[in-house]
Amino acid sequence: TLRPYQESAADFIYERDRSLILAPVGAGKTAITITAMQALTDDHIVGRWLVVAPKRVCESVWPVEIAKWSKRLYPRLAMGAPKERLAAFGWPAQTGANVVIINYDNLQWLAERVPDLTLMGFDGVVLDELTRLKDPSGKRFKAFEKIIEKVKVVIGLTGSFTSNGLEDTFGQCRIVDKKLLGRSKGAFMQQYFICMNPEYGEFMPRPGALQRVMERIKPATFVLDAGEYADKLPPLNIVPMTCQMDMTQYKVMKRDLVLELEGTTITAVNAAVVTGKLQQMSGGWVYDTTKVPNPDKPGKWITTQTPVWFSQHKFDLLDEVLAENQRANTILFYNYREELAELRRRYPQAQTLDDHDAVNRWNAGKINLLLAHPLSAQFGLNLQYGGNHMIFLSLPWSLTNYEQAIGRIHRSGQAHAVYVYVLLTKDTIDERIFQALQDKKDYASLAME
Repeated sequence: TLRPYQESAADFIYERDRSLILAPVGAGKTAITITAMQALTDDHIVGRWLVVAPKRVCESVWPVEIAKWSKRLYPRLAMGAPKERLAAFGWPAQTGANVVIINYDNLQWLAERVPDLTLMGFDGVVLDELTRLKDPSGKRFKAFEKIIEKVKVVIGLTGSFTSNGLEDTFGQCRIVDKKLLGRSKGAFMQQYFICMNPEYGEFMPRPGALQRVMERIKPATFVLDAGEYADKLPPLNIVPMTCQMDMTQYKVMKRDLVLELEGTTITAVNAAVVTGKLQQMSGGWVYDTTKVPNPDKPGKWITTQTPVWFSQHKFDLLDEVLAENQRANTILFYNYREELAELRRRYPQAQTLDDHDAVNRWNAGKINLLLAHPLSAQFGLNLQYGGNHMIFLSLPWSLTNYEQAIGRIHRSGQAHAVYVYVLLTKDTIDERIFQALQDKKDYASLAME
């Protein structure tokens, strides 16, 4: 059964044609929404639903959760080959499904074939992980906006409404209801931002802008009270673990953007590239990147990345953390292919999310070490039953990816205190990334107050 705060959120959705549900990761947004969908269907307000979600969530979350929370909603996946997708959009009398689930990557494909969703009987749309539609200038956004306009009920779900700044809120609100923040991105920016650098398009929110935006969208927005929800989850412990390395090569790369290492000249062509090189070096290695013309495709290049190792300090720390936790079931996040390769060399028994039935085997306690990239474990995956330990070998810059990764095990259903170990190399960009994530989190948390 739903908890009281979840019942309130489901009622909120039922009472409005357009709604935004802003709730922390693991708050049960899917269960809340399915409950409201069922009630709207039972009362003949909505006859057919389209659920839009990230690919892995379409496959692993929505069908399972619908079966758990509803007896009268029947889902069908619109994924795979075009023929299979088209079959899913057949009329309910043919398919037996009153819920069609599609991933964001296929929205343009859908818009090219359907000028108006209501022509196919869709009068309800759920947008799971709404941040995927934060850019109103994107092709996906523009295509989908046209076909959703006449739909009666639209529900937007997100746990990261302002994770990368206030500017993200405009597109998310516009796709749900143009009345919330208006139609014009320019007018929105002028009202709530100060232009700091016209040449580079740099803007800063005006004082109190976030509070004003939240007040403006309040009639259509259910914000889950963080305090009310916090005591429903076990404690979350973020544990920074620091190690050291010889900083000679790191300082040379940072200063000169060029480094001679193991007989190889490694070059960073600009500041953006050097940032990635420095993060690699904080792990004890760096890519030597070379480009040669592609003989088969004029004007194209073949890029080769060869890892060059100079220290094992961070992987040695990883060994220590795993040993100290007595090899408890652990999810380990990496960012680079070479990190994954080294993890597989060191821990041949480790599994990845792409391995057969990995999610179910993890939740059954049959996987001791699960390797994942933050992008592959985003949005809605339920991994809370298989363990309560997590390690970041290296960090993503994105707060959304960071919080979503942690939310895979720190969510409703987790029975134990969660421990997240963040491996940092002292005096390197690791510490800067970690601090940047904390700063973004402080800002994003204001929207949830």
